[in-house]
Amino acid sequence: MAVIGRPKVRGPKKPVAAGTVVTIKTLIKHPMESGRRKNKDTGELIPAHYIDTVEVEYGGKVVIKTKWTGGISKNPYFSFSVRATASGPVKVTWKDNKGGSFSSSADLKVS
Repeated sequence: MAVIGRPKVRGPKKPVAAGTVVTIKTLIKHPMESGRRKNKDTGELIPAHYIDTVEVEYGGKVVIKTKWTGGISKNPYFSFSVRATASGPVKVTWKDNKGGSFSSSADLKVS
């Protein structure tokens, strides 16, 4: 099976002014099996294994919480915007339907 996890989170490299809307990009290695695809060798269905929740914390609060399904392609990329209010980490946590949880963060610097 492919390596699962190793999330990456990237934000602005340089400090930004308070109030600026910034884009955060994140990517994770995950097979994202829907449970509907068949193994070519055996003909059996490959069990569902997909990210079902992505949660973003910034400033000590959850600012985004999404629910996903098996319809997302493998190794998903997720991009979102937040308003920079204070320096600190932007933490992204990916949870899958088999109980896996993977987190990573990027430091957002506000000048």
